[in-house]
Amino acid sequence: MGPSGGAAAQGQITDVPGVRVGHQQKSDGGWLSGVTVVLPPAGTVGSVDVRGGGPGTHETDALDPTTLVRTVDAVVLTGGSAYGLVTAHGVQRWCEEQGRGFAVTGGVVPIVPAAAIFDLGRGGAFSARPDEAMGYAAAAAAGGQAEGHDVERGNVGAGTGAVIGRGKYKGGVGTASITLENGVVVGALAVVNALGLPLAAEACGEPGTPEQRVEPASVRLSEEQASTQRVSAVGTEPGPALNTTLVVVATNAVLDVAECKRTASAAHAGLARALNPSHTLADGDTVFCLATGGHELDRSTEAARQISLITLQSAAADVVRLAILDGISSAQAVTTPAGEFGAYPGNVR
Repeated sequence: MGPSGGAAAQGQITDVPGVRVGHQQKSDGGWLSGVTVVLPPAGTVGSVDVRGGGPGTHETDALDPTTLVRTVDAVVLTGGSAYGLVTAHGVQRWCEEQGRGFAVTGGVVPIVPAAAIFDLGRGGAFSARPDEAMGYAAAAAAGGQAEGHDVERGNVGAGTGAVIGRGKYKGGVGTASITLENGVVVGALAVVNALGLPLAAEACGEPGTPEQRVEPASVRLSEEQASTQRVSAVGTEPGPALNTTLVVVATNAVLDVAECKRTASAAHAGLARALNPSHTLADGDTVFCLATGGHELDRSTEAARQISLITLQSAAADVVRLAILDGISSAQAVTTPAGEFGAYPGNVR
């Protein structure tokens, strides 16, 4: 069985039973930002691995395998940098109203981790960023979706203000899934807001010319440029390098928190296969892993357990790469008072 178990893709994260996605965004009046909520079924186990040097996160410490909490009620991906993390409060309020959360005396405490991309000012107004009300609306949108619903891609939710390639091209939301031969489903949703550019499929072992990369000459970075050029909050003028790719991996496999953590770690390989560069000092690259627990892995022997986990984790890396490339392919050009962000011209499929 290969890394993806001989499975078919492209799919979407909602191919994992019980997983739903909701978006809210604004793209006028100085706005180019939004929020995305991934809502798993009750009892979903989760963890996270943060690899970027400049993360903007909320409640990620609670997902460490050594802590008390093992389940996750929702994951929030948001624009607005650290300001946008307030959207998690709205999602938490929605979850409380639904009775979703860690049971305590008198009620529940929803576990709602979040991560943010930097998109401040890309619509023209620095103060136009997602708030608690948008988080609540995105959670409600996710909760209102039917099982296995189609996920909106491109310039939606947290991908509304996302860009790639030093701010020259538009990034966005992408998704994909893989079904393994043993019935395990692995899906991913990515918000692509990267300094780098996509690597061609050929560079990842697919048929074609291995040395070929999907990098238009007009935006390639020389070593000297890479050390001096910084991404602006708006456009391509020199400024602070603030770039992030956020990913949620979901699977129907039964995993504990430590196995979720290891799967999130393995899934970062897909980010590195899709984008160059990745995981830089100024990135907030973050991968969450959610295990809904509907499908038992083969743990009959230690060897079987290892093979099951390695196969699943290899598929996680594969599906993350696909979701990232889908986000770039799905993004549409945008013009705002802050600048023009074109659709990426290369074929990244």
